[in-house]
Amino acid sequence: MKKHLNTLFVTTQGAWLAKEGETVAVKVGGKVRLQLPIHTLDGIVCFGQVSCSPFLMGFCAERDVCISFLTENGRFLARVQGPVSGNVLLRREQYRWADDPERSAAIARAVIIGKLVNSRKVLHRVVRDHPDKVDTVSVKQAMDRLKAILMHVRVGTSLDRLRGYEGEGAMIYFRVFDHLILNRKKEFFFEGRSRRPPLDRVNCLLSFFYTLLMHDVRSALECTGLDPAVGFLHRDRPGRPGLALDLMEEFRPYFADRLALSLVNLGQVKSKGFRKAETGAVLMDDDTRKAVLVAYQKRKQDVVTHPFLQKKMPIGLLFHTQALLLARHVRGDLDGYPVFCWQ
Repeated sequence: MKKHLNTLFVTTQGAWLAKEGETVAVKVGGKVRLQLPIHTLDGIVCFGQVSCSPFLMGFCAERDVCISFLTENGRFLARVQGPVSGNVLLRREQYRWADDPERSAAIARAVIIGKLVNSRKVLHRVVRDHPDKVDTVSVKQAMDRLKAILMHVRVGTSLDRLRGYEGEGAMIYFRVFDHLILNRKKEFFFEGRSRRPPLDRVNCLLSFFYTLLMHDVRSALECTGLDPAVGFLHRDRPGRPGLALDLMEEFRPYFADRLALSLVNLGQVKSKGFRKAETGAVLMDDDTRKAVLVAYQKRKQDVVTHPFLQKKMPIGLLFHTQALLLARHVRGDLDGYPVFCWQ
């Protein structure tokens, strides 16, 4: 099992990352602002005008520390990583399974069940904890519809039909998502999912968290030896990490959506920390982005009990745990993929 380590997020524009001994040094204006031992890092994420020395890139590649480059606003650009880890036999088996409609559908079904169960749980928690602040009738109707879709998904069906159920479930869930925003409704509202670009503050937060989640899930898959590009629910497309998107589905509502709602409802992000560009895209300023990154890292440290393994672990370790369980299933050590369902 991979040790639960930290991700270094660098947002200061003009920063220069270099190798100094066995450490990563972050320099701004020629002065070292931060220095961390390489063995404490799981990955490095650079936002905007942040540069890395070639020696540091090679050093990180040797130590299995991935470096990702994003725009200042969080859009993924590229990543630098070392030799592919893992067993070639595992990947060959993964490719065979991806070409098998029945096996692909079985894993896709588990992934969708996890997403729907966790989405329904998010709605249930808000109704239970804040019945006087939400439209309980609308939210409970959405929960009932998600339950009905779950019954259809659990029955053996084709990949195309499963994708249809997944899309319908997402539509129902996001249709009532605005009801989950309990404070400052004039500044933080949700009229529907908008991705490229995000058109309101809540979508801006969601898209940003999904990008960070993608980085962590993709790294977890690579550590277990699976190919992040070859998925079962999400089919092959150049440049798209299909398997990472598959594994993300169960964590979107449980981790990313709940964190975005917490930041808004608890007043930990302010409306003035966002601005609208000429394109209509809503973007975070530097201070807000840093606060959001700190919240993301802190949430990963929260301890939960894994429903299948019945062991306590930090949330950040769930990504690696699920990737390992999926690899064991593909190798034939587990009869099925035990998707993570929030208890």
